[in-house]
Amino acid sequence: MFDEPEFELSPLSQDITHHGQTVSVEIYRLEGFDEWSLEVIDVFDNSTTWGESFKTEQAALDVIKAKILTDGIDSLIGPEDGMAKVKEIRLI
Repeated sequence: MFDEPEFELSPLSQDITHHGQTVSVEIYRLEGFDEWSLEVIDVFDNSTTWGESFKTEQAALDVIKAKILTDGIDSLIGPEDGMAKVKEIRLI
């Protein structure tokens, strides 16, 4: 039988509130892998993921904090009906 891979959730994962809006920041990696993934989930269960991985947990957290300061937290919040579900961002 095939075992599902285990995820390691970073202790840097957290809820971030900015201007009255809150998103859940999840920084995680597959067990046994070195690089970290970044996902943001809004209050409507829409998900924003990053196409690139990060060498450190702190690097992922720094990217999301910079995005919120630059583009605003609203850039990470989808429609109330949750229909956006998954949006991917690529760093250039």
